[in-house]
Amino acid sequence: MSTSPARACGIDFGTSNSTVGWLRPGVEASLLPLEDGKPTLPSAIFFNADEETTHFGRNALQEYLEGYEGRLMRALKSLLGSNLMDGSTEVAGRALPFRDLLASFIGELKARAEAAAGRRFEQAVFGRPVFFVDDNPAADQRAQDTLEAIARQVGFREVSFQFEPIGAALHYESGLTREELVLIADIGGGTADFSLVRLSPERARRDDRRDDLLGNAGLHVGGTDFDRALSLECVMPLLGYRGLMKSGAEIPSNLFFQLATWHTINFAYTRQAFADFQHIYRDSTARRELDRLGRLIGQREGHWLALQVEQAKIDLSTQAVAGLQLDRLEAGLEHPISAEAFVQATRSLVERVAGTVAELLQRIGVRPEEVDTLYFTGGASGVPQLRERIAAVLPKARRVEGDLFGSIGAGLAVEALRRYG
Repeated sequence: MSTSPARACGIDFGTSNSTVGWLRPGVEASLLPLEDGKPTLPSAIFFNADEETTHFGRNALQEYLEGYEGRLMRALKSLLGSNLMDGSTEVAGRALPFRDLLASFIGELKARAEAAAGRRFEQAVFGRPVFFVDDNPAADQRAQDTLEAIARQVGFREVSFQFEPIGAALHYESGLTREELVLIADIGGGTADFSLVRLSPERARRDDRRDDLLGNAGLHVGGTDFDRALSLECVMPLLGYRGLMKSGAEIPSNLFFQLATWHTINFAYTRQAFADFQHIYRDSTARRELDRLGRLIGQREGHWLALQVEQAKIDLSTQAVAGLQLDRLEAGLEHPISAEAFVQATRSLVERVAGTVAELLQRIGVRPEEVDTLYFTGGASGVPQLRERIAAVLPKARRVEGDLFGSIGAGLAVEALRRYG
């Protein structure tokens, strides 16, 4: 450990939550407090139209839920690498480019970290998923380049990147007493990333760790995808999804997919979307369900519903049934969702993730029984069926749960000290 504070910080800009790590001599906790003394800042922005103010994190969610008129944006990181990145959204009657939206949040993250640290940060190591975009190297590079340009725009002079699961590995390694072959399973809000690494107290002292990284893999599946699958399978049918038109055809699904996906919810409120809804309503047999959908769109309650679904996902990680109170859509409407229904809704996602782990081991020539430890980090790694399925691929590995929301930021702080001093 250096005898002076690190010059640089490590930033985990996450789909659901963000953290900033900074190493100081004699200070065990490396994550800086970002909101109400907590080290996590939910990656959310709310533009309050009533008071013409901008809010971030938990405060943004609170302002939205209290009923202020405005625009809530979540899952901001999902925009990177998407075809939306060069577009804009309407805020207070004007077009706000998505690049400026991300810059607003990352600038706030920097400002809060600097306020907590009592100093400026001009150097930073940003975490990045193994793949921002699956099976498209050019788009993946554009996503990193975009994030770097935004980081420089808000005041970082030197910016570099480290894979998020490697950041988690560095954090885990700091507590080891012997060598281990570890699969880091980092499953966050937007991606599932895996790195197989050799870790030990001796290896931790090396500057060059390339030989210790045996391989990595990832795919664009995370907690928001589990939210969407749960919403589509168990909630959107209450609003008319998979209902029938008078012709016998299914109701077009585009509007339901928009409402079930965090970063496209606001598209359901456009004039075109409302015109599409009116056309569907006239020719549909599912009038009661579409009445609920009409209230949801008219009252702009899409994010409220998405929050109910997200909470149900969290509840179903520890209990057999989660109950949704949907009285904003219809008086007295309650809807129970069982853990088994959650398992069925997410089965294909779970299999895709498990398949990625198996393919990684096969590609680098490591037998599953050779892996000593399976290290979980990222909020979505708490989904029971996902955790059990990954563990089944590694029958001899002991399971270790890291700080689900803080491991990456803490590890990136270690990397920031190594790179910048």
